[in-house]
Amino acid sequence: MGTKGSFRLCDVVLDDTIGRATPDVEHERAVAIFDLIEENTFEPIGHAGGPYRLNISLLDSKLVFTVRTEAGEDVATHILSLTPFRRIVKDYFLICESYYQAIRSATPSQIEAIDMGRRGIHNEGSQTLVDRLSGKIKFDFDTARRLFTLVCVLYWRG
Repeated sequence: MGTKGSFRLCDVVLDDTIGRATPDVEHERAVAIFDLIEENTFEPIGHAGGPYRLNISLLDSKLVFTVRTEAGEDVATHILSLTPFRRIVKDYFLICESYYQAIRSATPSQIEAIDMGRRGIHNEGSQTLVDRLSGKIKFDFDTARRLFTLVCVLYWRG
């Protein structure tokens, strides 16, 4: 079981506690989940191997990651405060808004500068997620980026 291929997510579910959003936001969530499942590394520390199912929910304004094996056996539950993400997510949404406005009217170099800032903030959020789950779940930075996208989409009501 301990092969690299077994340390991955095979399913990601946003719990009903997340709430529903506009069709556009639901589409963004579905795309983020698809991208995450398509390519990821995900290794709960101390577990022999998956693949894993990740359920993401909210409990008292905290982010809850419930990890189970593909067969449904409990692996771990990690509860994270959303506080360290609030500023990053807010900054990310603001710069995304600027980015979408710039696409309509700015020069290519202005758009590129805003996009670099957007990626920088997204990387900061991804690193925060890595740090918060350090010693609990090991994943590569691309997986962290995709997970952070999901964290952002939780806030995005459309």
